Amino acid sequence: MCVECGCGAPGQEVGGERRRGVVLPHLHHDHHEGEGHEGSGPGASLPLPEGPEVNRTIRIGQDILEKNNRIARDNRDFFREHGIFVLNFLSAPGSGKTTLLERTISALGTTCPMAVIEGDQETSRDADRIRRLGVQAVQINTGAGCHLDAHQVAHAAGDLELFPGTVLVIENIGNLVCPALFDLGETARVVLFSVTEGEDKPLKYPRIFREADLTLLTKSDLLPHLDFDRTWAESSLRGVNPRGETIALSSRTGEGFGLWLSWLLAHREKAGSLPQARG
Repeated sequence: MCVECGCGAPGQEVGGERRRGVVLPHLHHDHHEGEGHEGSGPGASLPLPEGPEVNRTIRIGQDILEKNNRIARDNRDFFREHGIFVLNFLSAPGSGKTTLLERTISALGTTCPMAVIEGDQETSRDADRIRRLGVQAVQINTGAGCHLDAHQVAHAAGDLELFPGTVLVIENIGNLVCPALFDLGETARVVLFSVTEGEDKPLKYPRIFREADLTLLTKSDLLPHLDFDRTWAESSLRGVNPRGETIALSSRTGEGFGLWLSWLLAHREKAGSLPQARG
């Protein structure tokens, strides 16, 4: 369990203006305050000392993830039924998630409606940056928590005006471990891998990269100034996740940005997240 890092600590807040868009119908789930996640995989076991009256095993972590996954399935069904394309952005801190979002919003303009759920331990700085671009954003502050969960996303989505064709981006908390464990009901996972982090991150933190539909090798404009072996890094990514795609990208110079936008729009259409034609 993630007791040390404070997952599920009291004081978590979801902030946003209530709007008139679709409302997720399954918000009756009890809030699992105080729940965290396991450190050694679902269903980790804690043996108790054996004795005449104590000879059993307590299961920890499994119920928490099962409950989260149940809500995530409800989220996913709802988003799919309403034609909402949901991306879960995951990365280490400072990889450029918010900057990428800002540039994406500016590039797409009114051709693709967007909304954002921002996850941070404190402040609303990132949500404020998104709102300044005229896009809806809800801030989730987790306090000491190190990841977002499906229940938080369900509530935050209820504070957004979401209609068919909307791209909803969930900017998860910067962390290469905890967020990878929690399904949020997203359509696809996008992992940002900054070249400033060192090329060995896919080998050190394989789970988050293994489950990525797309890995963005961000801050590529810095490659000439770094001792970063791009060939080795991309080979490591393929070794961890042969099915995932990789795009080298710089939000500052625009390198790879067209490829990223093409990927986003193509997968949005493939997922059926477009308004139905009116006859």
